[in-house]
Amino acid sequence: MKLMKKSNFPSLFNERWMTDFFDTDRFFFDSDLLKSNTVPMLPPVNISELEKEFVVEMAAPGMDKKDFVIALENGMLNISAEHKVENEEKEKDFTRREFNYQSFARSFTLPENVSDDKIVANYDNGILKLQLGKKVLTKVPPRKEIAVH
Repeated sequence: MKLMKKSNFPSLFNERWMTDFFDTDRFFFDSDLLKSNTVPMLPPVNISELEKEFVVEMAAPGMDKKDFVIALENGMLNISAEHKVENEEKEKDFTRREFNYQSFARSFTLPENVSDDKIVANYDNGILKLQLGKKVLTKVPPRKEIAVH
């Protein structure tokens, strides 16, 4: 009995190389993932910790300040945005309408030392910047044993 390994990729060394090459079912660029319009595109985020604050920078070009919804709930920072654009051109013989829709939602678990009252958000040149001020955590007093007399 012989064991033969068969590759799923096209090969120039078999008689079906042309049909294998044009059989795109095995290629990533023809996958359902790329055909789907429901794949959420998440904007890249940079998070840095400074002495007195955390800084969250999110690339969200093409948005307006009014498109963002930023909420703090149960220790979670929720950032979402929705931007709709509708253009219409009317000419003598035709009308062209174009729609553009962008949306995303991201959530971050905040550390205990973030002060809820010291969160500031700015949007400038396609970058959403959040500054999360730190608070001083009170130290838990060390355990003290009491002697029984």
